[in-house]
Amino acid sequence: MKRIYKMIAHRFIIILMILLVHGSVSAESYRYSLSQADGPIGSELSVVGFFQYHFIEDKETLLDIARNYGLGFNAIQQFYPGMDPWAPGVGVQLCIPTQWILPPTRHEEVVINIPEMRLYRFFKKISMVKTYPIGIGREGFETPVTVCRVADLKANPAWTVPPSAWETYGRIVVPPGPENPLGDFWIGLTAEHIGIHGTNFPWGVGRLVSRGCMRMYPEQVSQFFKEVNPGTIVEIIYEPVKIGIANGLVFLEVHPDIYNRIPDIKAYTEALIRSRGLWDKVEWDKVDRCLLQKKGAPEVVGVIEKGGGSVIAARIF
Repeated sequence: MKRIYKMIAHRFIIILMILLVHGSVSAESYRYSLSQADGPIGSELSVVGFFQYHFIEDKETLLDIARNYGLGFNAIQQFYPGMDPWAPGVGVQLCIPTQWILPPTRHEEVVINIPEMRLYRFFKKISMVKTYPIGIGREGFETPVTVCRVADLKANPAWTVPPSAWETYGRIVVPPGPENPLGDFWIGLTAEHIGIHGTNFPWGVGRLVSRGCMRMYPEQVSQFFKEVNPGTIVEIIYEPVKIGIANGLVFLEVHPDIYNRIPDIKAYTEALIRSRGLWDKVEWDKVDRCLLQKKGAPEVVGVIEKGGGSVIAARIF
């Protein structure tokens, strides 16, 4: 027990140091370890990040807070569905859901999970991962599920306006500058007609706003632009439910089925839990609560082995 409290105190000191230096935890690197087919599942570390706390200041909106902590608007809205995003209340303390279960990946390079509107950049050689919020395709222009590669990288790109938008923009090409919806950086993909780019409308991150492309905050796309090269593999997946392991605990993270592709979310979740060999490790009332609330943040729903982890540490960190 002393060891657990010592670990918590050590983590708390680290968090305070990060916050004092950076003001928020945005695009930090986290260590991870995915389970091997022949290895013990309890050794997996697929839950990264930690919850933080924030007191709302005068004139702050939930959109401001989300951006400052490296979240899309969807993440803060799902966590606080009844709160007014424009006037959330001065002095109110918020728990900031800056913790994530890693999405399934075959290649451990770039993974984009459509339902959570989030991108993960894995650095497999050093077992580290960074994560960024994104805006994705709206109805009629849904971001596709595919495996592709980075094709090209351009700073200060011009935007060739698609014919369907000529009337809106009044021109065929929008040059670099504040009116360019691509922002300052473009990461083109081998998948047809889509890419990852910045934006001149940051409040669209965490929303269904694009024609299929993935939009990033200006301050984050400049980081991500340096972390990929032509040929980097990009997996675009559709996983509203994720299962993770950390400190001997089982976590579940549930997001809305934004494109309405999962007919029975409970059956879908049960199949995932069974496929991971965790059927007898979870508490089903907790699983049902996660499925009902769809908060989009990891929740402890089971234990791999008795005494194998700390629920307190898991919820804080």
